Amino acid sequence: MRYFVTGGAGFIGSNITDRLLDNNEQVIVYDNFSTGIEEFLFKAKKAENFRLVKGDLLDNETLAGAMRGCDIVIHFAANADVRFGTENPQKDLNQNIIATFNVLEAMRKNKIKKIVFSSTGSIYGESINIPTPEDAPFPVQTSIYGASKLGGESLIQAYCEGFGFQCWIFRFVSILGERYTHGHIFDFYKMLLHNPDELRVLGNGHQKKSYLYIQDCINAILFALEKSSEKVNIFNLGTNEYCEVNDSIGWIVENLGLKPEISYSGGDRGWIGDNPFIFLDCSKINKLGWKPELTIKSAVIKTLEYLKENEWVLKRR
Repeated sequence: MRYFVTGGAGFIGSNITDRLLDNNEQVIVYDNFSTGIEEFLFKAKKAENFRLVKGDLLDNETLAGAMRGCDIVIHFAANADVRFGTENPQKDLNQNIIATFNVLEAMRKNKIKKIVFSSTGSIYGESINIPTPEDAPFPVQTSIYGASKLGGESLIQAYCEGFGFQCWIFRFVSILGERYTHGHIFDFYKMLLHNPDELRVLGNGHQKKSYLYIQDCINAILFALEKSSEKVNIFNLGTNEYCEVNDSIGWIVENLGLKPEISYSGGDRGWIGDNPFIFLDCSKINKLGWKPELTIKSAVIKTLEYLKENEWVLKRR
């Protein structure tokens, strides 16, 4: 099967690209390298069944041409940093909604019917249903990022109904692991390298978050593609646990052998749209037979170890 992976030079995209190539699938990666890192494709470039296309999802002609002959699209390209949505909302519109529309139109032009989409638990806003299931009532949206991802989901579902597409939509918690390039572990480690005696934390440290290790995430995606065959397949992906930001800080500084002075700012959240409690109900995919292998603590430590061994990544972002 020939896979077309948008954002394939990114954190999640490059990892799933490697896995598909290991499974002897053909893969075309499409990336404009606005946030993707070409070094993440070092292994992929050695494979005969791999092709890289440098292109933007807003370039319809290049996109449709690159997609020709593919069987399934894995659409992971996005502006994924919720923190800066209010500084440049146009970016979320262009990269998360318009880009998704362009992907769908390129699929239609090439008669491709299957799409995998990386969504987010942020679409649930500040849900009163904890843990939050896939069919929870949608509250008021609290972030531009979450709203844009929900818009992308809606477009995809409409194309499934209107044009006979089939989709697998995955609402992730925060993903951790190898090639991780943004998020609290990245930020904290970078700060501690600069000044090991001080750590500044956005929020009060009591924000409750769930996380998932990258390889567990990919296992879940490939598992759902095999086991779930509805027209529209929607799954929460996460672990059946959560931690406070302070817990994660404790694991990080213990691993580094540091005792920094910690300062907090911003009240009970770090930025506009920072949900102080994200915990997804993943029983739907659990009932199909998938469960994560790593705990949150193990995923945090593996991520930190990766950053320690690959400090060049810190300089690229």
